[in-house]
Amino acid sequence: MSLFSIFDVAGSGMSAQSVRLNVVASNLANADNVSGSEAEAYRAKQPVFEAIYASARNDQSDISGVRVASISESGAPVQARYMPGNPLADKNGYVYGSNVNSIEEMVNMISASRSYQNDVEVMNTSKEMLLRTLTLGD
Repeated sequence: MSLFSIFDVAGSGMSAQSVRLNVVASNLANADNVSGSEAEAYRAKQPVFEAIYASARNDQSDISGVRVASISESGAPVQARYMPGNPLADKNGYVYGSNVNSIEEMVNMISASRSYQNDVEVMNTSKEMLLRTLTLGD
């Protein structure tokens, strides 16, 4: 792996973590939403990452980055709340809240932010190494 490919790996990691942060923001924004049916209730989403391989061999030494393969929905049950006065309530008086766990989302946000910061640090360190390599001949 050359020093230049490190920028590709770190850049793809930054892009993936950016998607992760956007998904967390969406989950937190919809954490308190309610709907009139269980099928329409907001379900928490999570990005699924996969490695990008530089060659067709799929040899682990040829990993050249990461990407978001898909965004999956949580299978956890939604919350049914008895609120007969709510205009969204079904015929039995229930509204259905999202299955977003705000604490888990905050932890996920901190983790994604730290991973992004680590990728930035990798890029800065690689840049410094390249600059010092250029000054070796002086």
